[in-house]
Amino acid sequence: MYAIIKTGGKQYRVQEGDVIYVEKLDSQAEEQVQFDEVLAICEEGKMTVGTPTVKDAKVVGKVLEQGKGKKIIIFKYKPKKDYRKKQGHRQPYTKVMIEKIEA
Repeated sequence: MYAIIKTGGKQYRVQEGDVIYVEKLDSQAEEQVQFDEVLAICEEGKMTVGTPTVKDAKVVGKVLEQGKGKKIIIFKYKPKKDYRKKQGHRQPYTKVMIEKIEA
């Protein structure tokens, strides 16, 4: 059994026991989190697709940690004009373990 959920503007295919990295959520570590935007559920080969979401379906997970991703470097410059700008960015994320899928 798996489900397709939407969170943070992205879609994830999840099963029970999966660990996913999603856009930062306002939850502390060891808290329960519930995803209500379930786009599709597949049970025993039978696919249920929502319009746009599946009614009364939710995915429950547990927040494992809050963190930041790898640093990326943004470097802008204009040749022959002595313009250089170096900037770094670390995207925040939430690590979630999927506990159960309720259809």
